[in-house]
Amino acid sequence: MTIRLLPPALVNQIAAGEIIERPASVLKELLENALDAGARAIQVDVEAGGLRLIRVRDDGRGMDADDLRLAVQSHATSKIAELDDLEHIATLGFRGEALPSIASVADLTITSRPAGAEHGHRMAGQPNAVPAPAPHPVGTTVAVADLFHHVPARRKFLRTERTELRHIQELLRRVALGRPEVAFRLTHNDRELVNLPALAPDQAVTRVRHLMGAAFVDGALAMDAEAAGLRLHGWLGLPTAARGQPDLQYVYLNGRMIRDRLVTQALRRAYADVLFKDRFPAYLVHLQMDPAQVDVNVHPTKHEVRFRDARLVFDFLQRQAARALAHGGAAAPVAPTRPPAGAAVAGSWQHAEPPSARRGAPAAPTGSSAALDLPLAEARAVYGDTRSAADIPAPSDREAAPADRADQQARLPRLGRALGQIHGVYLLAESVNGLILVDMHAAHERIVYERLKAQYASQAIARQPLLVPVTVAVTPAEADLVEAQQPLLEGIGLDVDRTGPEQVRLRGLPALLAQADGEALLRDVLADLRQAGGSDAVDDRLARLLGTMGCHGSVRANRQLTLAEQEGLLRDMEQTANIDQCNHGRPTWVELDTAALDRLFLRGR
Repeated sequence: MTIRLLPPALVNQIAAGEIIERPASVLKELLENALDAGARAIQVDVEAGGLRLIRVRDDGRGMDADDLRLAVQSHATSKIAELDDLEHIATLGFRGEALPSIASVADLTITSRPAGAEHGHRMAGQPNAVPAPAPHPVGTTVAVADLFHHVPARRKFLRTERTELRHIQELLRRVALGRPEVAFRLTHNDRELVNLPALAPDQAVTRVRHLMGAAFVDGALAMDAEAAGLRLHGWLGLPTAARGQPDLQYVYLNGRMIRDRLVTQALRRAYADVLFKDRFPAYLVHLQMDPAQVDVNVHPTKHEVRFRDARLVFDFLQRQAARALAHGGAAAPVAPTRPPAGAAVAGSWQHAEPPSARRGAPAAPTGSSAALDLPLAEARAVYGDTRSAADIPAPSDREAAPADRADQQARLPRLGRALGQIHGVYLLAESVNGLILVDMHAAHERIVYERLKAQYASQAIARQPLLVPVTVAVTPAEADLVEAQQPLLEGIGLDVDRTGPEQVRLRGLPALLAQADGEALLRDVLADLRQAGGSDAVDDRLARLLGTMGCHGSVRANRQLTLAEQEGLLRDMEQTANIDQCNHGRPTWVELDTAALDRLFLRGR
């Protein structure tokens, strides 16, 4: 076969095959061009799901006649000029392929006017076309008609009009979430679907609420953290708002929307301790870094990126997101005043729109203990007033002294004061805003688990020798496992060795689990090790083992706690990271404010 040069039209169609998959792909390229041109308002008009028409009008810088001629030439761009520019890309587009690729598979028309010009120019999207004078405000309008009519084989692969429109709406949602300072309007077949005004930086949460839903904002933490030349800010959905599919996960890198496996895995790892296995977190985060430290020239669609120091980026994302989640909710520092909706301070974490119930008196001293057998007198000294049921004022007393009650509420800790138990399973507490219910087992399980993690991290899991060693009958495979995993078992506080072909001896437990059933604990740990095999990462395996041990060390259902023990549990919850969920992902506490209680009893109706 003879080697020959391909004609320019065929080259452009091949390039179009890489970046133009469907109408939404066309819109993406046009929106990025508009944003790079400094647009503050963008109008998108679509017909027949984008197959008949996609028109994008912006109020950006605009182009003169000479720029119009070059705009439809292959590899013509204003965004890079030399190799060094490719190493510091700060714009969304830079390849100079979008417009000629679109023109090769559709009818393209561009009308534009720069600031200071008396009129604009209109030109068809062909290399030999001549711009003609045309009226137009400052900015640019790009119209793409009859998509893929030059390539009927590609048109056959498109979905229904409704499906293509859904992809267009999702794309506009992604772009608009990343640029709240820009106004967006979308119409389909002359019917307005989206109308988003431009917002000030401190009003970004308004757009998030509109596009991702009030449930996301109400169940999310606003965060802003910086370290090692990296900045991560945005909203992390609380684990209790996790979803059955990853449909609310938005990541932006220096303003560019991306889908990157490393970023996704880092954020997934941050949620590992607080999510059910098959649930997905929701989040909208912006990662900012030196453009020289990331390569965006990986794929024509520019969704994929490559980090120069991937390990640093992964660790930063995982640590900062995990820290934000750990210090949210009940474990968050008490704010003296309610911050504005969606506000976030560098290095701090708070609810996206913090409910006033999060305010309260300072938490208990850091030296307090979760010892559930704490004597009542000592509990009073450590935690303050620990009233018995008889000490709680009757309703008439509370109504007679509103000022005293307001003063009492002002002194309430974050999770309130214990009132009692229900069926030995749930703990009730009076909070600033109403009533708090705590799942005692789930809450104590998280407390024990976090303490075991902290002790393991410091290589100081305290061990309690058993007065009488426990001999456990096991299978030969389990006995082999004890021998093979001896260092790991010692590291997590289990003193166990093999004493026969089908027998092991347990001589010590972690001090935190001194009251646990040693044989049951050992069997569950061996089951975890056997199930994990060698496939799990070390961190995942340790998390599973420590989680199993935390479950064995927590209070069981039907155990009646004294009021002092109930207070001790509440105060320890306030000082424990990730306390809003147990390590299986279940919520540990919920709050019913007075408005919700009033609705239950139809008060005020």
